[in-house]
Amino acid sequence: MASFAKIGLNNKVIEVLSVHNNVLKDSNGVEQEVNGIDFLTKLTGYPVWKQTSYNTNGGVHNNNGTPLRKNHAGIGMTYDEDRDAFIPPKPFNSWILNEDTCLWNAPVARPQDDNDYKWNESTLTWDIVEKI
Repeated sequence: MASFAKIGLNNKVIEVLSVHNNVLKDSNGVEQEVNGIDFLTKLTGYPVWKQTSYNTNGGVHNNNGTPLRKNHAGIGMTYDEDRDAFIPPKPFNSWILNEDTCLWNAPVARPQDDNDYKWNESTLTWDIVEKI
């Protein structure tokens, strides 16, 4: 199955639908994104769709395939035309967009140990989450 993100105002993803791969195939049997867009436009009456991949996260394809648009699209994400990427909402004001992954990074690296942490925006630190 192929996935397509419905793009709304301000390039926000407002829906993600699946289409059978056969719908994407041209007369030579090659999958073409435009065929999925045409199918969804006829089906829904809505013209703005971008293909996305469940197997892509942080610019890496989980099955060693070709990554598509940096991240799998989800409702509330933004499609960035210049980067040709889906970007999740910024979780905190201090976080910085990683241009390679199109994911947000804290300004301070999360400690690499066995503790659980949560980000503290007021102190710009990682606080240990006490285990109950």
